[in-house]
Amino acid sequence: MSVDSPRYLFTPELLDGRLVSDISVPVQKDGASKRDEDSTTSKPTTRRTSPSRWQTFEYIIYYAVILYAVPSMFNAAYQISKEDHPNYLRYSSILSKGWIFGRKVDNTDMQYKGFRNNIPILAVVLAAHTALRKISAKVLGSADIQSRMIFDNLFAAIFLIALHGISYFKVVILLATNYAILKSLGPSKATPFVTWGFNLAVLFLNEWNKGYRFGRMFGPEYGYIDTKYGGIMPRWEVHFNLTMLRVISFNMDYYWALTTGPDLEPPPSHLSDKDRVTTSHPMTYYNFALYHAYCLYSPLYLAGPIITFNDFVAQNLHAARQALPSTSIKPVLLYGFRFLISLLCMEFILHYCYVQAISRASHAPYNAWINDTPFQLMMIGYFNLQIIWLKLLIPWRFFRLWSLVDSIDPPENMLRCMSDNYSAAGFWRGWHRSYNKWNIRYIYVPLGGSKKRPILNMLIVFTFVALWHDLSLTLLTWGWLIVLFIMPEMIARTLLPYSKYGGNWWFRPLAAAGSTLTILTMCGANLVGFALGVNGVKQLIYDGIINAGWAGVVFVCATLGTLFTGVNVMFELREEEARRGLFLGC
Repeated sequence: MSVDSPRYLFTPELLDGRLVSDISVPVQKDGASKRDEDSTTSKPTTRRTSPSRWQTFEYIIYYAVILYAVPSMFNAAYQISKEDHPNYLRYSSILSKGWIFGRKVDNTDMQYKGFRNNIPILAVVLAAHTALRKISAKVLGSADIQSRMIFDNLFAAIFLIALHGISYFKVVILLATNYAILKSLGPSKATPFVTWGFNLAVLFLNEWNKGYRFGRMFGPEYGYIDTKYGGIMPRWEVHFNLTMLRVISFNMDYYWALTTGPDLEPPPSHLSDKDRVTTSHPMTYYNFALYHAYCLYSPLYLAGPIITFNDFVAQNLHAARQALPSTSIKPVLLYGFRFLISLLCMEFILHYCYVQAISRASHAPYNAWINDTPFQLMMIGYFNLQIIWLKLLIPWRFFRLWSLVDSIDPPENMLRCMSDNYSAAGFWRGWHRSYNKWNIRYIYVPLGGSKKRPILNMLIVFTFVALWHDLSLTLLTWGWLIVLFIMPEMIARTLLPYSKYGGNWWFRPLAAAGSTLTILTMCGANLVGFALGVNGVKQLIYDGIINAGWAGVVFVCATLGTLFTGVNVMFELREEEARRGLFLGC
């Protein structure tokens, strides 16, 4: 698809330029494709595409269903968010003043509220960082990685002191301790185990000791240090979770460089994304200055996306002389425009669908969804998930935009809309995609990947993911539910592979039926982990389906039919991508 086409603005290729560079062999019109990548093993496979179905009678019916269902879904959430709704007074006190046509805004999510309220300040910091980078390039020169490293370290120190105050030095002490241990071990077989043991211990100790506050460690009389010199965001330990991932990336990339042998020369600028990740550098690049610059790289420090150390160094080596095409002006401007669309979409939902506030006030005696219809209750759950998706996507895209402006291209974290997923495995490959890539490189593949104990390896990965997010039983339950819900899909793919049965007339409707059930389980698992918790989901199901009688039965049947329709549209969207030679595995 041409980059000048209006449709290009809404394609995955716009979001991540590396997807275009990975398309090395065109798809033939007769359906034979030379290249496809299994998302786990990354081995080429054969993939056939079918003729377009967009203008068939079957899909005309699907369009009619969607044209009715989507406005009805939004209207259901809007109706229970109106001031004349009986439950409005039960949650209206926690709404904030909005800016769209006099509507109030549901700014009750503290995580997104912190980002939303600081967008103007972050925009100023982005502009200042860009301007100072250009000035430093003239002063220090821009022909080598050393000048960029000096700037990155200086800006990171100032940025983190502003954010965390005196706790910046706590971060540096942890980084230095890890670096000293790593260098003392060298190529020892114990290095990976010590790396993981030390960093997991740090993760738990940071949480246990509440960031090693002075008042907690040395007595209340020293508490003034935390309050007076704690910076804008005193809870530095929350953000150290991301820093820990970079620390492990540096450690393991360094270890593999020692044990497999680094390249003697810096990598050429035309390396693919995969090669930049896997290609080791000369040992001189695995030094503390680059390590500090990488772990605390300002554009990606607060939220990511995550880029591996090898990739970070490779891009910095060529950023000034021959930056990646994805960091040139036009792609970055288009990406910025896509970010603004997402931001406005979130604002529209927060101003017209108060589902978060309703969920927060859903418990007795302030039950804010009492007497709502089954459809309205389920839309509370659905739009909660939509907001969760957007509240993560928007900060990730802002910070990735900042990085792209700085000529560093990390992976895009979200390639698809939350509602454009029918596969559990594919959903998790596309959700927080850079983190998924990190987990595959540093946990899943070293454990044996899909070839050796895949279910156990997946369970270990999701257990780590849950505990990394938060040391809570709720998220641990969520992680195990995800593995449980992925297993039927893996079994079905093994028993009924597309390569063998994909040409049969019954395969697509059977796959759509299975995907419909998968979507329901994914929604339930994510509502447990990130929105309502176990008890909240139980209450939602009881009030919306079980206690609703025949109305609940009718709603379930209508939901299954609508999801079946949506899945078939998703199938055709994937086929449309395949005809362009794009196989994402999600």
